[in-house]
Order: sequence, then structure tokens, then C-alpha cells
Amino acid sequence: MFRSSTTVGLGVMLLAWAGLAMAGDFEVGDRLAPQADGDAAEIQWDDLMPADWDPLEPFKDLDLYALEDSDPRAIAALERVREIWDEAPANEALDGRSGRIAGFLVPLDWDAREFGEFLLVPYFGACIHTPPPPANQIIHVLADPPVRGMDMMEAVWVEGRLEVARSDTGMGRSGYRMRARSVRLYEW
Repeated sequence: MFRSSTTVGLGVMLLAWAGLAMAGDFEVGDRLAPQADGDAAEIQWDDLMPADWDPLEPFKDLDLYALEDSDPRAIAALERVREIWDEAPANEALDGRSGRIAGFLVPLDWDAREFGEFLLVPYFGACIHTPPPPANQIIHVLADPPVRGMDMMEAVWVEGRLEVARSDTGMGRSGYRMRARSVRLYEW
């Protein structure tokens, strides 16, 4: 049965958040595996969420497959997701922590050949093919020098100092900022 883009978008977003990748290699929702090498301490995406915060709690009773095209409940659920996730709490214990984190690059200036600002997100397609993840799963990266030779949704390592700081961009609301000391391609 065909589902509306609202219902499908909500379903993909919730599945991606739960860490379930779509079929195939490098599809919407895919996450990068941690790696033990490198000089900087690795920061995990789950570390960015306070231990007592459950992003899916408000939606545990929602049966996405029962919602039809343009069902007002599907539209309301998507709006509720955005409200809750845009205000997702940051893990204050990470404020000022230095380290590196792997994620996907979402440029804030799509037309530039180099860019000094971008969002780092935990799974492929976030902010592009699906609604943005929770604010505590988006890092606003300030890169100096600017990043060159990388594309949208490129898998990268970003190393720097993490700050708890909210930013609103056209691509999503971030709960963290990182001043990048280095940005390099993620190697499989």
C-alpha cells in the first residue's frame, strides 16, 4: 500500500534513528562503524544524548503502518517529532571535550567549492533525504581552514573541541558546535 511522503518520511526517520539501515550499501539511515585508531579520543553519537533521554518515548504508541495517506495523525506526529527533536537536550558533560567523531558532512553552502561551516550528522541522508535528527545528534562544525575536495554526505572524521551550543540552520537545529582542527575522509 502506498504511503504519503509524510508517513514514509516519519517511518524512515524513526527507523534511521533506531539505527536500522535500509537494504543495500550506504543507504539512508546507514551509520559509520567506530574505529580504534587515531590519536584523539573517539566520541560516539550515543554519548551526545543524556542517558535519561529517549527520543522515541513520545511515539511508542504510534503505529505508523496504520496511518493512511494524508492522515492528520501522521502530519501531527511529524510536527511533534520536529518540536521534540529540535529541543533535544545536549549532554552537558561533553562541553569542552576534545576528540574525534565520524559522521556525514552536510554543507551549509552547497554552491561553494570549499566551505568553512557544515553540519555533521550520524547517518547517511540525515537533513537531506529525511527530516533532521534530534538537535543532540547534529554538530555545527566550523572548519578553519575550510574543507576542500569533499562532497555532500561525504563520510568524514572531524577532530576538535566540542561545545554545547545551539544553532539554527536551514538544514536543521544543532545542539553542539565543534571547531575542527582537522576534517578527513572516513576510511572503511
